[in-house]
Amino acid sequence: MKLTTNLMGIAAGVALLTGANAAVADGHLEEITVAYFLEWPTANQFAQENKLYEEVMGVKINWVSFDAGTAMSAAMASGDVHISYSQGMTPFLMAVAAGQDLQAIDIAVSYSDNDNCVVRSSLEIDKTNAGTELPGKQVGVALGTAAHSGFLAQMRHFGVAPDAMTVVDMAPVDSAAAFAAGELDMACGWSGPLQRMKEHGNVLIEGAEKEAVVGRMFDVVSIPASFGAENPELVAKFLKVNADMESRYRENPDAMYPTIAKAAGMDVEAVKTTAAAFGYPTAEEKLGDRWFGGGLAEYLSDVAKTAEEDGQYKSLDDYAPVVNGSFLEAASKM
Repeated sequence: MKLTTNLMGIAAGVALLTGANAAVADGHLEEITVAYFLEWPTANQFAQENKLYEEVMGVKINWVSFDAGTAMSAAMASGDVHISYSQGMTPFLMAVAAGQDLQAIDIAVSYSDNDNCVVRSSLEIDKTNAGTELPGKQVGVALGTAAHSGFLAQMRHFGVAPDAMTVVDMAPVDSAAAFAAGELDMACGWSGPLQRMKEHGNVLIEGAEKEAVVGRMFDVVSIPASFGAENPELVAKFLKVNADMESRYRENPDAMYPTIAKAAGMDVEAVKTTAAAFGYPTAEEKLGDRWFGGGLAEYLSDVAKTAEEDGQYKSLDDYAPVVNGSFLEAASKM
């Protein structure tokens, strides 16, 4: 596949940064930095906007927005970010494959149709002719993200050879703009940018059909393992606020949309459209077999093995060490 950026180079760059993590301990922190995405309207942003995390955790929180989960990994490696909220599964797996000592500690949000690829309408390409019509076309997608993995899975499904398309490494915001300007044949992304892409094109597969091809789509809350080891109560309190916001959202999402919209940098109607595709497993579900009771580590292993076959990154022998449910367990008892 013709790439404008070398994916393995990104992973190697992350690995070089792993030694820079700053060590801080419970009771000595005055502030922490949390990474998040704009135009990704999640329930926890109600607490973000209303400073509820600060009330519970007793520290100042600096919220820093990122365009992609790969940048979150690099920021955690350098010690500039302590917690990444809603990091994509693919960037997380890339980072741990490169040797970064990260752990997935919560499921931020699950989704299938909030991350997809869109083909320009004028090309008249759909799932019936994608295998013959997509070769030779140009696609914009952020490398090392869930959108990139989803793109590769869909191309496998349609029988499009890895080197048959020109892939341009672009953040979703940029690829949406390029797609609107007619500079790309296909663009892949999520949330707000995905909605803008759909104004100029159509998705090839979605819903249950897409999940059968791409697999489960979800983001994790991730941390440097050292930060969690040194600040277990602080991390558990962060997850406690997450759980409270998710519970509140299940009961009355409409009451939270205006506040979430402000934090996400979106209008309320766009939030409603995007958030409709989000799911929040309950605390009991997260601690069960499907997620932190063993299923998450198994699923990550399966995904990583497929990615290794695609040449994205090397799979680890065991993913149990990078999945840590202890903070969720502690949060559930608060």
